[in-house]
This record gives sequence, structure tokens and C-alpha cells, in this order.
Amino acid sequence: MKLFGNYLELPYFCAIIKDRRGRQSPLLFCMIDIEIVRNLAEDRMKERDKGLFIVELTISSANVINIEIDSSEGGVSVEDCMSVSRNVEHNLDREEEDFELHVSSAGLDKALRHPLQYQKNIGRELAVVKTNGEKLQGLLVSVIEDELELTFEKKIKNDKNKNVLVKEIVSIPKSDIKEAKVVVSFKG
Repeated sequence: MKLFGNYLELPYFCAIIKDRRGRQSPLLFCMIDIEIVRNLAEDRMKERDKGLFIVELTISSANVINIEIDSSEGGVSVEDCMSVSRNVEHNLDREEEDFELHVSSAGLDKALRHPLQYQKNIGRELAVVKTNGEKLQGLLVSVIEDELELTFEKKIKNDKNKNVLVKEIVSIPKSDIKEAKVVVSFKG
């Protein structure tokens, strides 16, 4: 925190509103600055040195902070979530502004939302829904800048009218992807 003149800089965003008569009054809520929370979480993730990164960070108007993290080097442990949570919680002042904090892993059931999640899942089966509604499922073989390459098997009839499995590789620009999820399989 820094002192500017008669004002103390706090890690929160507050606003002043005017009523119909031009009188000013403070907005009824203060939002915690998202960049401060991001920096606190990233500092702890760097300390843990496990390839952790933020997938999504949101702060509601009621100061509910949700942080979803993932790792480029395997999974996210409960200890990883607790460590990030403690660093954020201990560096924000509850005396100044109350908040609720949730730190969790990105989860298998959620769509991929961060470029590192695509890199991490090369070699795994993906279910992709394109922006035009087309659905594809295949093995993620590469991620090059803004494009994915999937390989999948397709049945076609050969010249003897028999079904034959053919491997096909398709490139999909990330801008054409509405949703991509890892296909979870429990087959042994």
C-alpha cells in the first residue's frame, strides 16, 4: 500500500456515483483488483516450480474470487491449490474488504481454455465442437500457434465396396473451435 497525498492506495476498485441531484456517494461495493490477485497467485505458482498456470480468474461484484489452475507438468495437487489460496488470502486485507476465495484445478470435465492446456494434452483424445456445430473426435497430434491437428479413423468404401478404416489428419484453426474437451476413457 502507498500513500498519495491524503489518500491511501488500496488493492481494491471502488467507484463514486452521482444521484439525480448531482450528489456523490460511494458505490455500495468495492471490487478487489484482479491484477493484484493474479500477481499473488502467479508468484506462488512460480515458487512451486511445477509448471502451474492460471486457466481462469474471476472476481464477482460480491468479491467472490474464483481461481482455476492447471499444470503443464502433470496434475494439480490439493497442496498446490492450498498454497495458492494461502498466498492470496494472507496478502489481501479482510479488514479493508471481505472476500470469499475458491482455488481449484481446471478439472477433466471442463473445456480446454488456455493454450498450455492444448500442449499438455497432445497424444490424448479430444472431442471438438466447431463454431459451425460440426463435431469431431480424434487424437490431438500437434498444436502449432493458432491451429490444432487431430487424427481420426474414418470408414470409407473401397473400390470393392468394402468398408476400410482410413486415418485422416485434419487441421482446425482455434478460432473455429467452440469447445474442446479431453475424452476421458476408463478402458484398460
